Amino acid sequence: MSSSEDDIPLSRTNGRANVTPNSAKPATDTSRANGSADPGVSIRFGPVQDKDVEMKDVDSDARGVSKRKSRASIDQKKSYAEPQSSDDDDQPLSKRRRTSVKHEDPETDDDVPLALNGRKLPKASETAIGEASDSDVPIERRLSAQKKKIEQKAKKEAPAARKPAAKKTNGVKKEAPNEKPNLKKVKAEPVSPAPKKGKAKVKAESEDLDEKDGEEEEYRWWEDPTKGDGTKKWTTLEHNGVVFPPEYEVLPKNVKMNYDGVPITLHPEAEEVAGFFGSMLNSTHNVENPTFQKNFFGDFKDIIKKTGGAKDPQGNKVDIKDFTKCDFKPIFEYYDAKREEKKALPPAEKKRLKAEKDEQEAPYQFCTWDGRKQKVGNFRVEPPSLFRGRGEHPKTGHVKTRVQPEQITINIGKEATVPPPPPGHKWKEVKHDQEGTWLAMWQENINGNYKYVMLAANSDVKGQSDYKKFEKARELKKYIDKIRKDYQKNLKNDLMVERQKATAVYLIDQFALRAGNEKGEDEAETVGCCSLKYENISLKPPNTVVFDFLGKDSIRFYDEVKVDPQVFKNLKIFKKAPKKEGDEVFDRLTTSALNKHLQNYMPGLTAKVFRTYNASYTMSKLLKEIKASGNIPEKVKTYNDANRKVAILCNHKRTVTAGHASQMEKLSERIKGLRYQKWRLKQQMLDLEPSLKKKKGPAFFELDEDLDMEWIKEHQAFLIEEQTQKIKKKFEKDNEKRVSEGEKEMKVSELNERLEVVKDMEKKFNKENKTGKVEAEGRGPTVEKLEANIAKLDQRVDTMSIQAQDKEDNKEVALGTSKINYIDPRLTVVFSKKFNVPIEKFFSKALREKFEWAIKSVEADWEF
Repeated sequence: MSSSEDDIPLSRTNGRANVTPNSAKPATDTSRANGSADPGVSIRFGPVQDKDVEMKDVDSDARGVSKRKSRASIDQKKSYAEPQSSDDDDQPLSKRRRTSVKHEDPETDDDVPLALNGRKLPKASETAIGEASDSDVPIERRLSAQKKKIEQKAKKEAPAARKPAAKKTNGVKKEAPNEKPNLKKVKAEPVSPAPKKGKAKVKAESEDLDEKDGEEEEYRWWEDPTKGDGTKKWTTLEHNGVVFPPEYEVLPKNVKMNYDGVPITLHPEAEEVAGFFGSMLNSTHNVENPTFQKNFFGDFKDIIKKTGGAKDPQGNKVDIKDFTKCDFKPIFEYYDAKREEKKALPPAEKKRLKAEKDEQEAPYQFCTWDGRKQKVGNFRVEPPSLFRGRGEHPKTGHVKTRVQPEQITINIGKEATVPPPPPGHKWKEVKHDQEGTWLAMWQENINGNYKYVMLAANSDVKGQSDYKKFEKARELKKYIDKIRKDYQKNLKNDLMVERQKATAVYLIDQFALRAGNEKGEDEAETVGCCSLKYENISLKPPNTVVFDFLGKDSIRFYDEVKVDPQVFKNLKIFKKAPKKEGDEVFDRLTTSALNKHLQNYMPGLTAKVFRTYNASYTMSKLLKEIKASGNIPEKVKTYNDANRKVAILCNHKRTVTAGHASQMEKLSERIKGLRYQKWRLKQQMLDLEPSLKKKKGPAFFELDEDLDMEWIKEHQAFLIEEQTQKIKKKFEKDNEKRVSEGEKEMKVSELNERLEVVKDMEKKFNKENKTGKVEAEGRGPTVEKLEANIAKLDQRVDTMSIQAQDKEDNKEVALGTSKINYIDPRLTVVFSKKFNVPIEKFFSKALREKFEWAIKSVEADWEF
């Protein structure tokens, strides 16, 4: 259809007239009769199976049976090459530069992908939650009712939320607009320890970081109502620029790449590129990928040609044109040996090298932003390497060239001293952009994207970005009822463009789909809701939709969902002939147009706000119903149960990790080991007081059925080996300390003497296995002491069992994705304060720094 038909009633376009509300009823009834989930909840999530690939498409009409393209799943394998920098660390400017896109799209975010590809996992119905863990009712059915209930609450609360808010609410002190930001005297805490030894300049900076009197004014920016209202982000800005990677060191003369069995001499620039490939031969996921090989070899040949060609040992030119004749093993063996050599360094040497590196980088780790010390995030320029990308990126394997100072633009205050570039170089440009929150930027050569040096996650500026994100989601609760009412109504609109808008908003709201960007020809074929192609959607009557596409970061997204019958009808219409593979399903809609439509409801509203709102609002309602009790691990599990429900209701799922089974097995073995220790302690009680058997009963002293003699012997061998390794490591550590203090190393005889303990342990176990009796151990053993130890072990078993159950329940759910990116961190703080659970149980040190504003800004009675 041409765009000129946008305003033609649907009933008059292309014969698409048979849309009546009554026709949806049988589908709904059938769905419920079959015991399936209500619309709005995922029913299967995971990789495509054979039966899915040849699924019949109900709207294929004249085309017959169509087949959805099946992309081969990728098995992620461990790479020992140097880690590649993540593009996710780079944030766009307020005026972002873009390349190879058809239109500007505000839908940029740093959220963790909702799905990972390549591994088979159980259906959602096989994963139990909370008290209903033994229920035969699929989880999607149990939670769909809860989701409807929460949506009804949102509908009722929205009108009240639109009324002007009181000055004091939710346990947060609000200051009048004319009041100054809340500044409190607090003891200064250094963000990172300064090296013990360092140059005078580094030392001076360290002293400057800590105020003279040990106190500084804490800036509680979240209580400053004027901050962030305008576009000017800073008044003064000083920093020391960026850290460049070290220059390339040529390989030893005896280390050469072979071509057709002959050692080849290359120019250092070409040799460096050969080293990129050679150093990562054990990363088979990359080097055995045909696309990776093709892209690398194309760039490699160009660089060889540019640098004067390759030569054999006699100095004759060699034409390198067949990739299969290239042998990079000598290079791999060299770099692999260097890696092993680095791993084998004594801890003291590793510590010294790290201290040296920290000392060199110290001036770059902080900047002065409006007179305040702020930590800088990614101040290192990425080293040259081979681009890997994620998922099935079409440019994987291309050479990421070395970034030169001439490519870098510095952003700094007008009055500040511009950091000097490396000798013999100059900066591309020096700017004083007070609207930007970046310190430096450059354009990388693979995708033409701009890389930015930004402040660290725990800085004021980054915190304000997170704060605004969640406040925007809080604002959406005022308008959600209108939006949902309108899109339900417009699902049957006569105009095609309006019907597509309504269907897209439904999918984004109900299934957390990203809106999607329009891509250039050279970019990865990733899609979102608005850019879904014909082959990305399959329809199964009466109302099941299967999504299969490459999502953000080229990660495959596969989900099978139940939708509203009218949505199913619309998708069938949007796919009707003459549509074919390669055509867009939402051909009247772009991401920009959708976001512009959403901003009619609320300023600044974009599609991505729905994910944050749905997760945070759902969590806030679940937390109100929670009555956490018991010890700390039990309360943590209660929180995780709620978090897991949010992840499932908002479709934040993941595939089961490859190591999950082995991790659960190890946890189970540890629990069995604790039960074995309990049995030994009970036997020691009998050794001290045999009459206890009659008092407590024989059952108290019996060995658990699953702890048979075969397992006991294996466990004893494990304990002996574990103790041996502990003694050896302690011996090595003591020797290193002695050497560092100028003393002589201990002799091997000292180690053998220490290992006598292990021999005694082995003899003791052998005797116990023969006699079935355990002699009392320790200094002055008593029955009371042994009973106290048994009680401690009982507590450890209970705690570990709860953790094991929690881990098993979470195997298919991306709790981290929900908790960090979608659920307002203030809700986690509320749970922590309300139920007296240390915040450390939910947030790591890095996250506590990132969400400092949330931890300090709310009390237990705050509401989302």
